[in-house]
Amino acid sequence: MELNKYIEHTLLKQDATREEIKKLLDEAWEYKFLGICVNPCNVAFAKEYLKDTDVKIVTVIGFPLGQSTTEIKILETIDAVKNGADEIDMVINGGKLKDGDYEYIIDEISKIKFACQGKNLKVILETDLLTQEEIKTACELCIKGGANFVKTSTGFVKNGVGAKAEDVKLMFETVKDAGLQVKASGGIRDREAALKMIEAGAVRLGTSSGVKICS
Repeated sequence: MELNKYIEHTLLKQDATREEIKKLLDEAWEYKFLGICVNPCNVAFAKEYLKDTDVKIVTVIGFPLGQSTTEIKILETIDAVKNGADEIDMVINGGKLKDGDYEYIIDEISKIKFACQGKNLKVILETDLLTQEEIKTACELCIKGGANFVKTSTGFVKNGVGAKAEDVKLMFETVKDAGLQVKASGGIRDREAALKMIEAGAVRLGTSSGVKICS
């Protein structure tokens, strides 16, 4: 299996330096990863650096808490697309989800999807903070909002596990008939973990361990 074609090689830490970003981009090209995922401030640099490659430039919106207003998330998305982002990963507002304010969630997703200008939108559910029923509900809201993917985690929850195969399977089973796909991210650090996520239904893997997984 060509695991490199599942991987979005990721560096989202808050103190990432330009040299570390360059290393990430060089590795993405060397290993022919499907994409890279960086914070919005690094999108324009990554796009220019990888302009002669087919590596997708992915960035995050409302990251990592998802608590920005919808208007700010929209502005972030517009700016990211302008700077060259090929795909957008937005963090859901978990508080609104737990409050049962489902119309807010649907409205936010649909507005950000419009701001993506045809680019894929992935919605990060932060599964470490959700029950199984909440995960299913969140997936159903993503369908109604017009997202392209549901995604497990930011990887920034303190003491969080990140992606779990059982959560990925539940997400896949919930969205597959609607045509959405699943991205697993958070805690995927070796080949065995990567294969478990793919077996559970993930078609994308967000990980900072891409080189280790594919070596």
